[in-house]
Amino acid sequence: MCDYSLHAVASRPAKVGDTLVTTSFYGTATRGFAAKEEPGVAVCLLPGTELAFENEVRYNRYWLSTKSTGFQVARFCKIQPRAPEQHHDALAFPDGSTVLLNILSEGQRARVLQLPAIPQDRRVHADAEKASRPAADTRIMA
Repeated sequence: MCDYSLHAVASRPAKVGDTLVTTSFYGTATRGFAAKEEPGVAVCLLPGTELAFENEVRYNRYWLSTKSTGFQVARFCKIQPRAPEQHHDALAFPDGSTVLLNILSEGQRARVLQLPAIPQDRRVHADAEKASRPAADTRIMA
């Protein structure tokens, strides 16, 4: 859900309607999304989450050079998920191109349009797990 290098950063799952901002997280070499209201909290996306950006998505091609994708919409995806210790979080664009979240230019705003559908068997499992938890869930999530 969040890239491997964000394990030490507070995080929460994305919600439909969230306004997200591309940011670098203190103490890491990773960029990702934070909620506009919670700049230090990583917002984790599931593959298939659809985003609409205020402007065409920009990314840092070289040290000082930025490039535009030409698109304002994207779908979150994972690339090479089995390669350890490598950034996997990316955005897929309508032309089939992908860009790692880690190279997105900072300060871009996007709205979460749609979360991916959860397959029925996973939803039943999640509902059963939720029902088995105590009323006040005080677990610390990593």
